[in-house]
Amino acid sequence: MPTIDRQELDRLERRNLQLTILSAVFVLILAGGLAAFMYPLVFVHAHPDENSKWTMRVAFFGFCGLTLLFVGYLFDRQRTFTKLKQHLLTELERNVTLQIQASADLLNSMPDQNHFWDRLSMEFRRALTMEKNMSLVLAKANPASRAAVKDEKGAFSDAAKAMAKRLRPTDSIYHLADDLFGIVLPETDTLNAKRIALRLQEGLQDVRAKYGLTFDLSAYNYPDHVKSSHELEDIVKSLLPEEKEWQVSAEVPVS
Repeated sequence: MPTIDRQELDRLERRNLQLTILSAVFVLILAGGLAAFMYPLVFVHAHPDENSKWTMRVAFFGFCGLTLLFVGYLFDRQRTFTKLKQHLLTELERNVTLQIQASADLLNSMPDQNHFWDRLSMEFRRALTMEKNMSLVLAKANPASRAAVKDEKGAFSDAAKAMAKRLRPTDSIYHLADDLFGIVLPETDTLNAKRIALRLQEGLQDVRAKYGLTFDLSAYNYPDHVKSSHELEDIVKSLLPEEKEWQVSAEVPVS
């Protein structure tokens, strides 16, 4: 979504106000000078015809009225511009809020760790039974690039959509942690897993350009890299954030 520079809008509003004031002053000076020249002819000099006297006075007051109306129009235009700017900023903030909420909903609706462990165990047993390959690609956000990201929800949501578009129908992606995604690749050898990881990395280029967020992708294969499902689980757990364990101490009566 295109962004709007609020400072640029404020600068444009100031310039528009300055132009409005300058235009109003310019019109008032010209109109005042013209009215000063017209005043003696309308009110001081004698008029042979009574009708021409009132015609000139009506024209004089009409001219003054039109001048005031035009100055009022200039300031009304400035007020309209200010209202439009506030409305635009309000809509922008609303769209940003909706985008953040949509990103959060997308991440929350993705399969989580529970589904991932079940799928990983199932695919591993299938590969073991049928003597086929199975691969796992882990995409973890780079901590250095993540520190500079302002909209993490939007960045991770766009990253998930970018990777999901480049997966095969048999592949599945899971949101394992805030900064970690797991992609299970059934019947995929090491070479093809690396190719898929490269394709995913290419799909994440837009996320990098938009948010400055980069991902480190690593591919693991059975039976080339691991021999059991526990090894795969240990690799995944090593990338998950450490959870704080709260211990509840029970008081033991002293005998």
